[in-house]
Amino acid sequence: MQGLVIKSTGSWYQVHAEDGVDYDCRIKGKFRIQGIQTTNPIAVGDLVEFELEPNSDNGVINKLNDRKNYIIRKSINLSKQAQIIAANMDQAFLVVTLASPRTSLGFIDRFLATAEAYSIPATLIFNKLDLFHEEGLTILDEYKSIYENIGYPCYSVSALEGTNMPEIEGLLKDKTTLFSGHSGVGKSSLINALLPGRSIKTGEISGASDKGQHTTTFAEMHTLPFGGYLIDTPGIRELGIFDIRPEELGHYFREMRDLMNMCRFNNCRHVNEPGCAVIKAVEEGEIELSRYESYLSIYHGNETRA
Repeated sequence: MQGLVIKSTGSWYQVHAEDGVDYDCRIKGKFRIQGIQTTNPIAVGDLVEFELEPNSDNGVINKLNDRKNYIIRKSINLSKQAQIIAANMDQAFLVVTLASPRTSLGFIDRFLATAEAYSIPATLIFNKLDLFHEEGLTILDEYKSIYENIGYPCYSVSALEGTNMPEIEGLLKDKTTLFSGHSGVGKSSLINALLPGRSIKTGEISGASDKGQHTTTFAEMHTLPFGGYLIDTPGIRELGIFDIRPEELGHYFREMRDLMNMCRFNNCRHVNEPGCAVIKAVEEGEIELSRYESYLSIYHGNETRA
């Protein structure tokens, strides 16, 4: 039988089969994806083939079909391994907040670079608009302008008050969308607003650290009532870049990619080389300094924490 992986719980996967039934399945043997060792060889969004075990309603996955794309991050404790967050999506939404907790620009840039590397269109959703005063709205506009100027769509919403939620529904309709972000950014509240009656657990913000508490333990795919699928993922505290070589990194920063052929040297790293068009653009304000700093941080292998 064939089916779609709609939930991952570590060693077991829930597969929605062609007959409309959801089966709990495990993996047969070990899978390896393009030579990359991953902690989870099967991910939510994967299309798989499986067979039922004798005298059981449980299945065994024996084949992973080709993926359209996937998004991956370095495992926190295993530097040589990676975790596939999800597969076969049409777009990825990063839910961000400017406070309680604050999403750093470095974290945003790492997510966008990863999405670029795997050819996944990305959108930024600025949540908790109901908490913003005049000064906060000014900072929000500054954040949004950084990313809108290089072609990333940005939207401001309040899951609590429902502000601009119909606009988000329009973006999600009939598409498979990954939702990601730090714990505490209101991702679960957003999803509850989009899935009335589903009541996904939401969490409180830790007063000591201003960090969100994890409420989603495993990735899960939900069917949207207006058409399409939404992939909910556990809150990410840090995002390690995986499988992107330093010499390739500039290709995944849109504003740098447009200038790379104008550098004096073909193998320019855009770090300290003379005649570098990227460095010149930073100095002249054509490339945002925060974006360039994120590039250098990733290039030199620094792991940014929120």
